[in-house]
Amino acid sequence: MVFHMQKINIAQKFGLFSGYWSPKIVGEINDPYVKLVKLKGEFVWHSHEKEDELFLVVKGKLVIKLRDGDIELNEGDFFVVPKGVEHMPVADEEAHVLLLEPKTTLNTGNLRNERTVEAEWI
Repeated sequence: MVFHMQKINIAQKFGLFSGYWSPKIVGEINDPYVKLVKLKGEFVWHSHEKEDELFLVVKGKLVIKLRDGDIELNEGDFFVVPKGVEHMPVADEEAHVLLLEPKTTLNTGNLRNERTVEAEWI
């Protein structure tokens, strides 16, 4: 996609999709993509060998489970999962999350399974 300078309304973009655990690309900053994703339930334990991953909660609550403890995120909170750290996102209720991560980041990180998706532009 060719990048055009334009204003992005996050709420409007979240209104364009309904599926969970399927990130949508809404912008790019140098190497990283800006992605939006709706989360509900548990994801899978995974890590990203070469990429850090930023989770910013726009709406709802999110828990990032780590092997040595949980990080609870409320609206307006963000957390960076460093590369190589195994984690599992969990949202008891629907959460809207902005992700900032390198273009090479696969949603399931170090594994491929039925939950692996390629992010698409919206």
